[in-house]
Amino acid sequence: MGEAHDERSGSSRTWIYVSNKHIKKNKMGMISLDQLMGQQGPSYPEQVVAPYRKELTEAGFQEMRTTEEVQQLISGNPGKVILVVLNSVCGCSARVSRPGALLSFFNHVVPDIKATLFAGMEKEAVAYFRTTYLSGITPSSPNILVLRDGQVLLHLQRHQIETSDAGTIADALIHVFNEHCSLRPTDAERVTLRNYFQTVYGIDPLSTQ
Repeated sequence: MGEAHDERSGSSRTWIYVSNKHIKKNKMGMISLDQLMGQQGPSYPEQVVAPYRKELTEAGFQEMRTTEEVQQLISGNPGKVILVVLNSVCGCSARVSRPGALLSFFNHVVPDIKATLFAGMEKEAVAYFRTTYLSGITPSSPNILVLRDGQVLLHLQRHQIETSDAGTIADALIHVFNEHCSLRPTDAERVTLRNYFQTVYGIDPLSTQ
């Protein structure tokens, strides 16, 4: 094996060197682990990602686990403002993206639909989503998007998320919500979300102190 630097992600990539009958003797071909894994099966055990799924689904996010579900939810809701969180296990940015998205729901107007899919798990759905809505953008996760009628109103990429805090992410989303949204959250939803932040993070996001 050997190590090669991946300029797109800024990380090292492991390569496996194998014999190749179609090249000269004593030469070796290179196959990346990404190529070997392809799109077959999830990258992580479900028990690893379950808490990260739960953090969003318990806040009302609808999961999109298949290509058909991506199509139905995004294309099947004309005129609706849709927030999509492309979730991830990445500790440096996903741990900021999820609470950042949740904080934005304390705003006086919020998206009509909240949706999520998980990078490395629902691979066909994620590939379709990226091809359709993130064409030409280097794949990364997490990502946060606000869409309406297939048009991207806001796209926060991983490199923007990992250099921000949750409050800054929420502010960016709220700016777009104020311009495009009309749905008002219920008092019960706000109370539930407030209790969540107090229980999990030990903070009151509505405190003025």
